[in-house]
Amino acid sequence: MSALIKQAAEHWHHLAPLLTRPETEAEYDLLVSGLDELLEIIGEDEQHPLNRLAILVSEMIETYDHEHRPMPMASGAETLRYLMHEHDLGQGDLPEVGTQSVISEILSGERQLSLKQIRKISERFGVPVEVFI
Repeated sequence: MSALIKQAAEHWHHLAPLLTRPETEAEYDLLVSGLDELLEIIGEDEQHPLNRLAILVSEMIETYDHEHRPMPMASGAETLRYLMHEHDLGQGDLPEVGTQSVISEILSGERQLSLKQIRKISERFGVPVEVFI
């Protein structure tokens, strides 16, 4: 047995929780906690020796999320409604998109968002244009 494998075997019980794909919510929660701790240690240092471990853990978390917590599809109007609610905005608070009546038509589904409107909303809320398409 090589020295590398021998060393890995000796420490596996410590590393296994961070290097095993989660199959349960408890294992998922453990990985999320582990990632939080890793990110606190690493900070902004992309050259930190634990950075690659953090990347691997985050990839396993993302895979679990995609498999067990798929993002629901939302229309552009639903996304706009959500953002307006989160930012406590009324229909008259988006003049860069259009008048209050235009916003009302968009939210009721009578009118589709134009590409120009999507760009302006995306810029205002700092979200990718894809969330409205």
